[in-house]
Amino acid sequence: MKKSILQDKSLEFATKIVVLYESYSKTHKDNTLSKQLLRSGTSVGANINEAIYGNSKADFISKLHISLKEIHESIYWLKLLCNANLIDEINAKPLLSLSEEIKAMLISSLNTAKSNI
Repeated sequence: MKKSILQDKSLEFATKIVVLYESYSKTHKDNTLSKQLLRSGTSVGANINEAIYGNSKADFISKLHISLKEIHESIYWLKLLCNANLIDEINAKPLLSLSEEIKAMLISSLNTAKSNI
């Protein structure tokens, strides 16, 4: 089965979040905020994959909603880490851009799925 662009983008996002987390955790003692970002950032793709292999249309929609919530949360943590000067804005910009792209794709997918009920 061919992966979707949304799956590819979410895997790319999760990978970049993991790399950022690993780099951050080497230089900072308190990892509370970065762990929150790690959890939400990796959850996006996991829920997209669960949606694709879900049991029903309702399950598909539910999992995509969870992914949408997780990408919103990831955006929040990225902005907070930037605002608190805990990560460099240069490192965060590509992640924020990718997260906005994923968010738009999720919204579009949800709208399509809901209109086909």
